[in-house]
Formats: sequence, structure tokens, C-alpha cells
Amino acid sequence: MTRGNQRDINRDRTVKANKEKSKSIPISQKGDNVGLTHSQRMERDAQALRDKAAKKAAAAEGQK
Repeated sequence: MTRGNQRDINRDRTVKANKEKSKSIPISQKGDNVGLTHSQRMERDAQALRDKAAKKAAAAEGQK
């Protein structure tokens, strides 16, 4: 069975898509993450989640 040039066209499309993905900016260079190491970002995010949980717990205490 022959598939014509579908295989070649699909291969070219995949190569083009992979090139576009490789051009993407790393997360460490986007938005608020500029200049922070991975561990610093993790600590910042963990602190934000702790603050959010504390706020939710305080709201639950106010409901009772």
C-alpha cells in the first residue's frame, strides 16, 4: 500500500512544530519568575499556598 506524500508532509509538519516548541521561553524567564532560582520559586509558591490555607481556615472559623 502506498500513502503518497502524506508521510513526508506529516514529517515536515512535525519538524516545524518541534522547532516552534524549542523557541519557547523557559519558565524561569517569564513574569514574576525572572531572577529567581527553582528553589526560590518553590518556596514563594509554598508560602502563597500556606497563606491561602490560613485565610480559608480563618473564614471557616468566622462561619462557626
